[in-house]
Amino acid sequence: MTGTRIAALGHYQPAKVLTNHDLAELVDTDDAWITSRVGIRTRHVAGPDEPVDELAAHAAGKALATAGLAPDDIDLVLVATSTAIDRSPNTAARVAARLGMTSPATMDLNVVCAGFTHALATADHAVRAGGARRVLVIGADKMTAVTDWTDRTTCVLTGDGAGAAIVEAVEDADAGDEPGIGPVLWGSVPEMGHAVRIEGTPPVFAQEGQAVYRWATQQLPALARKACERSGIAPEDLAGVVLHQANLRIIEPLAAKIGAVNAIVARDVVDSGNTSAASIPLALAKLVERGELPSGAPVLLFGFGGNLSYAGQVVRVP
Repeated sequence: MTGTRIAALGHYQPAKVLTNHDLAELVDTDDAWITSRVGIRTRHVAGPDEPVDELAAHAAGKALATAGLAPDDIDLVLVATSTAIDRSPNTAARVAARLGMTSPATMDLNVVCAGFTHALATADHAVRAGGARRVLVIGADKMTAVTDWTDRTTCVLTGDGAGAAIVEAVEDADAGDEPGIGPVLWGSVPEMGHAVRIEGTPPVFAQEGQAVYRWATQQLPALARKACERSGIAPEDLAGVVLHQANLRIIEPLAAKIGAVNAIVARDVVDSGNTSAASIPLALAKLVERGELPSGAPVLLFGFGGNLSYAGQVVRVP
């Protein structure tokens, strides 16, 4: 039986940092207002000459180096993003070109803030079905490029960055082995797709904050527990919980309601803001890099947001 695992992680953020005090010079807000409502203190901002595929390629290069792999060891590149400017070439193809790959399959997935966990599940399925041996999975977004800097309810949220994971086959996985990447639980609430939007020409990010907050805190805990159940992991046995880094006022109550009482809960939103599809791999890679999650430990990843889509699975730390 072929199983899968995450072999390595990588992350990247632009050098420029925008603080709450900086934002107070742009819009009617202040540090106390921002931290009390969303918990964010800083965010990284990419420049006009730093497109999404460049952010993605930096994170991917770090993951490849950590795994000790060459670019041509990858046969499928999946990029989760909702902020690519061009329709074609897709972001995955541009990342492959930046890395010097010769013939990988390339595909973008646009599931906004749940994009990375959707892409990770797609990679897992592709490997299990025999369609790929090693998959480069990237979440990358340049949210500041679609931000309305006159709207104090949304401009305080967004940041830019990328995170990457290398998914590879595990041969002869015993049926009793704990999965490196557990079964996905995914879905959406299509009739509420208007609650989080990136629309228009030029595109602009907007959301109905209270509707999203109620949905996330009331509906998602049961779904996250079900994702744990599919992997045969009790919430109290989780070593870590990495939720989409949307808002600290969503992350903390959601993590508590899941029942992961012994887990480290990622709070990267404080330093990075909401980086959409990048937020989960960015936060996970940082926890692993700092040694806060040991190799083999079970971690719940759960993305949610745009389209009111969600996807979650339990993974083992590389």
